[in-house]
Amino acid sequence: MTGNATGPVDLPPPPAPARRRKRPDMIADAIRDKIMQSDLQPGERVPTEWLADEALRASRGTLREAMKILEFQGLIATRTGPGGGAFVSAVEENHALGMLNNLFVFDPPSIADIYAVRKMIEPAIAAEAARTGIAETAFEALQATVRLYEREPASAEEEYGQRLAELDFHAELARTSSNRLFGLIAFLMLGLLRDMTVCRQIYQQPNPGLRETGLHYQVRLLRAIRARDVDAARAIMHEHMVEAEQYMLERAAMRARPGRGEDG
Repeated sequence: MTGNATGPVDLPPPPAPARRRKRPDMIADAIRDKIMQSDLQPGERVPTEWLADEALRASRGTLREAMKILEFQGLIATRTGPGGGAFVSAVEENHALGMLNNLFVFDPPSIADIYAVRKMIEPAIAAEAARTGIAETAFEALQATVRLYEREPASAEEEYGQRLAELDFHAELARTSSNRLFGLIAFLMLGLLRDMTVCRQIYQQPNPGLRETGLHYQVRLLRAIRARDVDAARAIMHEHMVEAEQYMLERAAMRARPGRGEDG
């Protein structure tokens, strides 16, 4: 509150009016709720009576738009011809993550925001892998990603590919988590790092020491997971995230300096 005891009080501006939702969006939500409440499973047909004009109190055009929304979201699939109709679909994780990534195309998060999440999620994933153990096939997949950047790169293009392989290591580790939310959040953060322009530019900058740093952390982490050392796995991953964040922030700040050249 501003002003004195007898003067006028500056009131906050009134809230912006809520954006009115379009009728097709509302119909799509109603159908989605019905599917969830009825516990329909992927592959099962959406009952035709649910989609009747009179049941939804919607025109055929509005219903068509609503069905397109649900199909775009990956929740239903439509088939034509004999035995056709609308059927429940399982939403693919890659499809859902792609839509979430699109949310940030024009307003990406900061590098600091991404690493704030990574510093919480990824040490927990590493600790779980050490505590519960992971399948031998999963351990071999982690080792395979490490082998992609064991050798010195022969070109700038290969070095960039090795940077992306380091992100693949974290994706493979996220797949081992029994907590699907942890995994999905980790995948989202890794996708943003791959797609954001500033991150791509940083990854494309030559830095021979960065490969050795990544190897150092990931080899130590694999040993901690194999030894079922929960505290070590958590600490190694947290240390890795802190150092990676510092590197990315420093490089981003260098690129943002006025008058900086492409190789400066």
